[in-house]
Amino acid sequence: MFISEDIKYIGVDDTDLDLFESQYVVPEGVSYNSYLILDEKIAVMDTADQRKTAEWLENLEKELSGKTPDYLVISHLEPDHSGSLGVFLEKYPNVTIVASAKAVSMLPQFVTLSETVKTEPKKEGETLTLGKHTLTFMLAPMVHWPEVMCSYDSADKVLFSADGFGKFGALSETPAITQAENPQLDLLEDWACEARRYYFNICGKYGGPVQALLKKASALEIQTICPLHGPVITENLGFFTGLYDTWSSYKPETEGVFIAYASIHGNTAGAAKELAEMLEEKGVRVAISDLSRDDMAEAVEDAFRHDRMVLAASSYDAGVFSPMQDFLYRLGHKAYQNRKVALVENGSWAPSAARTMKAALEGMKDIEILEKVVTIKTSVTDETRKELEQLAEMLV
Repeated sequence: MFISEDIKYIGVDDTDLDLFESQYVVPEGVSYNSYLILDEKIAVMDTADQRKTAEWLENLEKELSGKTPDYLVISHLEPDHSGSLGVFLEKYPNVTIVASAKAVSMLPQFVTLSETVKTEPKKEGETLTLGKHTLTFMLAPMVHWPEVMCSYDSADKVLFSADGFGKFGALSETPAITQAENPQLDLLEDWACEARRYYFNICGKYGGPVQALLKKASALEIQTICPLHGPVITENLGFFTGLYDTWSSYKPETEGVFIAYASIHGNTAGAAKELAEMLEEKGVRVAISDLSRDDMAEAVEDAFRHDRMVLAASSYDAGVFSPMQDFLYRLGHKAYQNRKVALVENGSWAPSAARTMKAALEGMKDIEILEKVVTIKTSVTDETRKELEQLAEMLV
């Protein structure tokens, strides 16, 4: 992967990982991105997960060609980026670690520093001159840890964006959209799909801090974005920054209805699917998810993507069926807001799902809950089918 004559990619793919952060499925793996700036002074930009230490060191040493790095710039201390830090410091004990003051204070939690290792904490706007290349540092607390720091190289106009603009998927599995002169829309959408799932589940809670970082970045002349996960971005930067602005301001990205259902014996699922057909017949874009079986992280992504949502769930233990309870917890935790939501409940003798779902939604910001609630007693009847039709009309 070519970035510039002086900036080399030394990251690694991990295609054997089953769950990122032990919770998100990554069928196409993930990349741990790391970069090397070769100048009068040499800077390594982050390390890699310990799962790939040997491969990462091999990439580093190949590009160094016998030279010794002067600096290690740490953007983010999370173990998928600092997991090789200890081995790196054993090999290069005289390096200077450049990081935010918060990161420097947290370093002992991740590695034992020898007396030879120096640290150089950086404040907002401070710089590091390597020769031709000068890095300017931008603090990005809570994107998505408090110690995060981004770097801007004024020589090649590169933004090292930490976890910002990252996505799931190993680079070997990612279409080379950033190198094409005229990338096809479907390839950009391919990036957006896994980047969206990544964003809302990793950074989604922190829209305000992401907005603050975007404001800082907007003042820079950026030609390349180098994230810690996913492809380096060199084309159509407005497409990517535009999506991040939409996502971090909690605006709907797509006009349509997302139906999330939690069904015990299949009757609630049947009602959700009937409602989906009714909406599609009215020309409404619909996405639907079985919360008991589908990827929960993708359901969270779809909830944030669309401007309307229907929650359909069975009653359970005088509350709501647990997959829906889990989904609502995740939405609240990720600051779900600014949406219209309709409720469908099922209960054979004492329906309780709607009031439980409504109580969870009322704790979220700017959620419009439709007054009409469709209550199904075990299975859909002609009468409740009419109510579903009425609900569909209200969602158009």
